[in-house]
Amino acid sequence: MKQLMMIGLGAMANEVLTHLPKDLALKWVVVPERSIENAKQVLPSDVQVISNISDCIGVPDYVIEVAGQAAVKEHAEKVLAQGWNLGLISVGTLADTTFFEKLQSVAQHTGAHLHLLAGAIAGIDGIAAAKEGGLEKVTYKGCKSPNSWRGSYAEKLIDLDHVTEATVFYQGTAREAALNFPANANVAATIALAGVGMDETKVELIVDPNISQNKHTIVAEGRFGKMSIEMIGVPLESNPKTSTLAALSVIRACRNSVDAIQI
Repeated sequence: MKQLMMIGLGAMANEVLTHLPKDLALKWVVVPERSIENAKQVLPSDVQVISNISDCIGVPDYVIEVAGQAAVKEHAEKVLAQGWNLGLISVGTLADTTFFEKLQSVAQHTGAHLHLLAGAIAGIDGIAAAKEGGLEKVTYKGCKSPNSWRGSYAEKLIDLDHVTEATVFYQGTAREAALNFPANANVAATIALAGVGMDETKVELIVDPNISQNKHTIVAEGRFGKMSIEMIGVPLESNPKTSTLAALSVIRACRNSVDAIQI
């Protein structure tokens, strides 16, 4: 039986725990210090709840992060410094070049692997494969309803109350999009890191008053040919801001950590 450490204990974590592979046991959960007592009340007594990686008793076989960018900044380097493999769902954190290079250096030094999970988007395997033989152009388009853009930088770029049709309100690089729109950072950053990079991947953000679900579109071109991938995401019932597919991608990473045959 392999042992898992989980960073975070929100809606996504609960979805992951519901579908954990039978050969992987949760043994450690990392939460903010203020949340330790609450976490202990909902977790089995044999799960160690900590707020600092250095307090971990034992050695996890795999670590997954399902807590957001702040938690990545706080814990990821410490996990990799221990030589532990880490699955990262909050990939948008890596738009910070200095932080990305730091994690890369630590992982190379200790031999740990940082797994960037596909999250809320499909087609990452195809983009990564195409990169090996001449990927030339990648564009990501993210489309949401006006309400889904409220509270974001979009409110400074377009009047969300008076949009009558699908409208592109932002065009830039994946790095700029990840930094300006943290809620969309993970998708844009994952596509960029799998393909042509943060500063070469183009991003278009769209508001559409006629949709209720988030739509993701990737268009890629290169020596392999051309691919167009479109996905309409359904949020978790327990948290409308969390993608169901993103949670499922974490479960897949957990399964790959124990299965002899991986896809």
